[in-house]
Amino acid sequence: MSVEKRNSTVDKGPIEKIQLELQKGIELAKCRKCGCLKECLENLCSSLSSLQTKGASDLLEKVSHWLQQIESVEYPCLGCDYCFAAMAMNIFNQAFPEAIGNQSLSCGFEVREQIWPAVPGEYFAFCEGISCPVALSTLASVELAKSLAQVKPKGLCIVGKTETENIGIDKVIKNIITNPTIGFLIVAGKDPQGHLSGKTLLALSEKGVNGKMRIIDAPGRRPILKNVCLSEVKSFRRQVQVIDMIGCEDTKMIIDKIDELSEKIPTACDCKETVVTMSAAQICSVPKFTACEPKNLKMDKAGYFVVIPFCEKKIIIVEHYSYDNKLLHTIEGKTATAIYSTIIENGWITELSHAAYLGAELAKAELSVKYGYKYIQDKAPGKVEGNTE
Repeated sequence: MSVEKRNSTVDKGPIEKIQLELQKGIELAKCRKCGCLKECLENLCSSLSSLQTKGASDLLEKVSHWLQQIESVEYPCLGCDYCFAAMAMNIFNQAFPEAIGNQSLSCGFEVREQIWPAVPGEYFAFCEGISCPVALSTLASVELAKSLAQVKPKGLCIVGKTETENIGIDKVIKNIITNPTIGFLIVAGKDPQGHLSGKTLLALSEKGVNGKMRIIDAPGRRPILKNVCLSEVKSFRRQVQVIDMIGCEDTKMIIDKIDELSEKIPTACDCKETVVTMSAAQICSVPKFTACEPKNLKMDKAGYFVVIPFCEKKIIIVEHYSYDNKLLHTIEGKTATAIYSTIIENGWITELSHAAYLGAELAKAELSVKYGYKYIQDKAPGKVEGNTE
């Protein structure tokens, strides 16, 4: 790239830079299926509408168009080395901090009582009653976590990735403060660009959070903690020392650091007691319900649906009938999302239980089309004798 061309890119304003990042992301199939990009576009839709800045309305139009190209979300975040959505939101938040309050963040996870780790995830935990004061986050380096888990160095209590600067850090906090033996958290591996979860953990350790649970001076895209409370953050900062090894993927260097830290805390690790009492800190959790089969289901007055997958044509056809078996509509589509969105938008379904049933059936039909599975439609809730659903 010539100096002149490179400088012209650098000189672009924030709106243009955001547009360039998003354009690159939407062109990638993996990004169109990623919750990261979907959330970014949704946040920009709400934020740009109230922003009185040159080019904001044009970008809003493009963002609305790109949002329509988002496919059914298959993963919340892939933790890519370079995240276009995260980079775009970083640019936006730095240029227009007044608009941050309009953004939303959808995240949540299960907190398990009387079990450690308290929050389930892709971790390797092996606290077995020996001296093990070290937790390790390998950030975006997933294979590094696997390699260290195979070695299982003495002193290492838990190891796993941390790819996001919000829910990922929420989980780190929960799992550390529920095990009082952990005194150190090593942050190593590649820091995911845009999310910067490693640097965000360092900022959390050094400066904590503000009144809105935003990590102070954190460089990540959305460093707002929504699944922990202030007391948990204080417990985390009081309990552990965060060790900066960001960028290091050398297993020998990391193991040497674990050995060094293990010698500093001679406390015996008794995780059996930790599992039972979780006495290190009280954790905040949401109500937990046990699912049970429905007792009474209402029939949907709008009618019923017959789902027919056509594997040869790679499409799904749904027939909408009234309860006197009169065909009302035929809907054809390639994906479950496209079909149920059409049905909902047209008001052809009115009961939540019926909508949930139809979503499950369409998902099965889509798998049938994609992989050739035999599809048999289950009995619908509120089925009346005489219909075929």
